[in-house]
Amino acid sequence: MSSPAVRPAPVPPPADGTAARARGLTKAYGQGETTVLALDAVDVDIARGRFTAVMGPSGSGKSTLMHCLAGLDSVSAGRVWLGDTEITGLRERELTRLRRDRIGFMFQSFNLIPTLNALENITLPMDIAGRKPDPAWLEQVIDTLGLRDRLTHRPAQLSGGQQQRVACARALASRPELIFADEPTGNLDSRAGLEVLGFLREAVDDLGQTVVMVTHDPGAAAHSDLVLFLADGRIVDEMPRPTAEAVLERMKRFDVVRGQVDDVRGRVDDLRSRGDDARGPADGVRGQVAED
Repeated sequence: MSSPAVRPAPVPPPADGTAARARGLTKAYGQGETTVLALDAVDVDIARGRFTAVMGPSGSGKSTLMHCLAGLDSVSAGRVWLGDTEITGLRERELTRLRRDRIGFMFQSFNLIPTLNALENITLPMDIAGRKPDPAWLEQVIDTLGLRDRLTHRPAQLSGGQQQRVACARALASRPELIFADEPTGNLDSRAGLEVLGFLREAVDDLGQTVVMVTHDPGAAAHSDLVLFLADGRIVDEMPRPTAEAVLERMKRFDVVRGQVDDVRGRVDDLRSRGDDARGPADGVRGQVAED
């Protein structure tokens, strides 16, 4: 996916403009020797009115971070806030209400109801909550996403890109404080993907929304204002005003390190397979892994 056109530098948000934040965020799966640490004491601030991308190798914890910030998954330790509201420790009913009223979601699979038309899918979360949409805001979202002539169509009558636009409109319709997008272009061709990324960019620039997107695509990340890089459950780097080329170069470093570690581990296994006489050399190579 290609880089977007160069755009003007965004106006910095106010100093207190934090949409979400976490301190010491830790998430572990399993117990004892089988414990897997998905997030390791992460501190992060998500700026309000900005587009933040989260990237990292497979298994780095990027989706887990999004799920914990969104209240979709519990935390093992640490604290998470949405605006000024701490969500860690909230009961499930309170979390459900918070997600419904203050957070929008976009997923790779769209999650549209096939028996409803586009407009009904867009307003569905508010209909379930018994809330009326703001007519002016809803019209603005529909026009921004170019869905005016598709509102009466059901998902099967829409292209993949149009379905994702409907999903985007649904996430925006309630004017949430924060939108989480999990690989929103993963099921789309490059043209449709660029359209959706453009709409997310417009949602931030023109509608004042806050977007956090998990992606593996450097071209998609280049549409954001800031990229956070995760590795082994920790934020290890960040890149403001990213380009696809710069993001790709940064991601290559993960592959190089992973290759070095796999190579050293392979040497350790080879030495171990030779028996006890190779224990000393194996311990030396294991030390090299620790140092790397």
